[in-house]
Amino acid sequence: MRPSLRATVVAVLATVLSACAAPNSSDRTSPVDGVWRTDGYGWIITVRNGRAETFDTTSVSCVPNQTLTQLDGPGPDGTVQFGKKNVAVETVRRAPNGQGGMRLLGTAADIDLVRLPELPTACTRTTPDNPLTNFDIFWATFAENYNSTVRKNIDWNALRAQYRPMVNAETTPNELYQIFVDMIKPFGDAHAFIQGPDGNSFAGKRPGTRDQNDVSRRDATQAVDKHLRRDLGVTDIQTFAGGKITYADLPGRRGYLRITAFEDYGTDDNLYPESSAVLAQALDSVFTQARISAWRGLVIDVRFNSGGDDELGLQLARRLTNTPYTAYTKQARNDPNDPTRHGRLRTVTVTPNTGPRYTGPVRLLTSDLTVSAGETFTEAMLGRTPAPSRVGMATQGVFSDDMTRKLPNGWSFTVGNEDYLAPDGQNYEGAGIPPSIQTPVFTQAELAQHRDSALDTPWTELGVQ
Repeated sequence: MRPSLRATVVAVLATVLSACAAPNSSDRTSPVDGVWRTDGYGWIITVRNGRAETFDTTSVSCVPNQTLTQLDGPGPDGTVQFGKKNVAVETVRRAPNGQGGMRLLGTAADIDLVRLPELPTACTRTTPDNPLTNFDIFWATFAENYNSTVRKNIDWNALRAQYRPMVNAETTPNELYQIFVDMIKPFGDAHAFIQGPDGNSFAGKRPGTRDQNDVSRRDATQAVDKHLRRDLGVTDIQTFAGGKITYADLPGRRGYLRITAFEDYGTDDNLYPESSAVLAQALDSVFTQARISAWRGLVIDVRFNSGGDDELGLQLARRLTNTPYTAYTKQARNDPNDPTRHGRLRTVTVTPNTGPRYTGPVRLLTSDLTVSAGETFTEAMLGRTPAPSRVGMATQGVFSDDMTRKLPNGWSFTVGNEDYLAPDGQNYEGAGIPPSIQTPVFTQAELAQHRDSALDTPWTELGVQ
């Protein structure tokens, strides 16, 4: 799943707020001062007196999330940066028509902001912390934002009718947590996640698929590395970003690039700018002019990729094309009463990197352990020319940025509220992106017998000599 695209969507939002606030002067104003509502997402942002605060809202609640501080003055176009520890994580701008937009750094598209005359009354009151209130906020958040109740034929109203009578003032934290788990388990959705009492947590998965509790990332990557050395004769395996990025030269003048996450590459978790800089350095080391001139093919392995920042996946895709093309389009659900209605459709484009680029054959390895940003990267490769051959298994099927919300009792949970569409208009949410050639991936038999069917599929079967 994409558990931390950044500090959390909420934290980033709060960052947005801080951006709106003045750095060191409480009387400094900003072009984004005021009260804003996001189109979809259920966030209210207030910017005043050098401070910005984000609220998580539903039809029954308004819960404050975080307050941050502006990093700098507005740029030439009125854009203001916000961040923490002097690192930008958010930008906010005011549009000429008086409305606005914001970007959570690391995500692939802006979010529209609508001006409000004042902070809603609900946001000025303390939200009670009791089992029924926590239940109602949890239920309403999914009812008003979740992207797949229709797609998965989920009767969320019926689940409320079933479970709410089980909740009362005497319901224990563990009992309430289990009710929440039972409610979201039918989604089979890795972005339906709950962090409850005593460190307990639950995340769904598509029926018939695996997650990190079923397959160890360490076991999987060590098995691949042993196969590279013992069976393919690889003598030098390079690692970057704390082992999340791996490169090796393969026989036959082909390269092997493995990415196990698109996040947390730097020394400070969840800060996109640092991760982007680390990724750029790693890719500069891999995509040298001499190497790409020699490559007859490149294997990109995201079979075990836990997700992260969409923008980091796009950063890699930019090294693989000479021509701009559409990666995907995305839109957020924006009607709390109608799960079929969405906001503005945003087009995300892959633009060529300024340095050396490789445009030859690519083999993309995927599996059900390819999650979230690993999947949006896979989707961004579908429009590439030549398109990559996809070998392995279908991806997990969760593409949306995961909105992180907080309950009055301090628990956090995530909700997917966006739809991503491939260049051909296909929506792979829930089903995952299928491979061109299906092979086993990290099965017990493969691991025990030191096989790697996906990696060893002959290039001739992929239409490459």
